[in-house]
Amino acid sequence: MGMIYGSLRYTTTGRKKKSFGRKAKTVARGNLHAPQRNSCRRSTPEYPSCPDTVGVAARVESPRYTGTLVKGIGTMHKSNAIPIIDEQQMKDIARMRR
Repeated sequence: MGMIYGSLRYTTTGRKKKSFGRKAKTVARGNLHAPQRNSCRRSTPEYPSCPDTVGVAARVESPRYTGTLVKGIGTMHKSNAIPIIDEQQMKDIARMRR
């Protein structure tokens, strides 16, 4: 038997299937205006919040290079940044081809 194409609302003979609708929700009978009990709620002890000053790290300045060894930054291949140390290295990188 091969695959069956078409709608799932119809049988293989072409007759429309019965649709079973959703059942209506049943309402619990009783006094709707009676006060509700909150017996399912549990009591939670009161915990004070921590003050904002405890556990906060001091702001640190981002590290910066302050030395004199690196003269600049060169780009090698596909945006690969490399440090340039001297004049000769700068010329070598400028002459490089793929």
